[in-house]
Amino acid sequence: MTERVEIEQRGRYADELAVGQVYLHRPGRTLTEADNVLFTTLTMNPQALHLDHAYAAAQPFGRPLVNSMLSLSTLVGLAVGQTTQGTLVAQLGLGEIAFPKPVFHGDTLYGRSEVTAIRESSSRPGQRIVTFAMTGENQHGDVVVRAQRTCLMWTAQAHAEAKAKAADAAGTGERA
Repeated sequence: MTERVEIEQRGRYADELAVGQVYLHRPGRTLTEADNVLFTTLTMNPQALHLDHAYAAAQPFGRPLVNSMLSLSTLVGLAVGQTTQGTLVAQLGLGEIAFPKPVFHGDTLYGRSEVTAIRESSSRPGQRIVTFAMTGENQHGDVVVRAQRTCLMWTAQAHAEAKAKAADAAGTGERA
């Protein structure tokens, strides 16, 4: 009988990251008009540039723009699987956000994250603060969004110890 091997998809632990590493987030995500309308209305943003084709047609870009917050959210979402899935303690902040070019319905967003800084948390042993420089490009290679993302992340050993402690506290005795 073959031994069963279970593999759980996760991001990287802080101790697996190094300054200068670049993660390319593929596949990309094509942003549709439906995505834009849903996100814009869900977040209660009445900006006519996102919702009103006739209004947008009379503006400088001549057509509706994808909500910039949708572009930013999608960029972060593209990164999660490779960087922080299951290894994040908390997202500490987003900064230096810029939208150098517009995103239109039907554009595909591709992302990349570069590790720019890592330091030990001074108040949380076994956890590190990791900073990523994130860049989103459309299908033509135009940069459409940039942001700095700062995260509190587990080290592998500290996370394993925390999961084991939680399992013991729950009375299951299982090792996570």
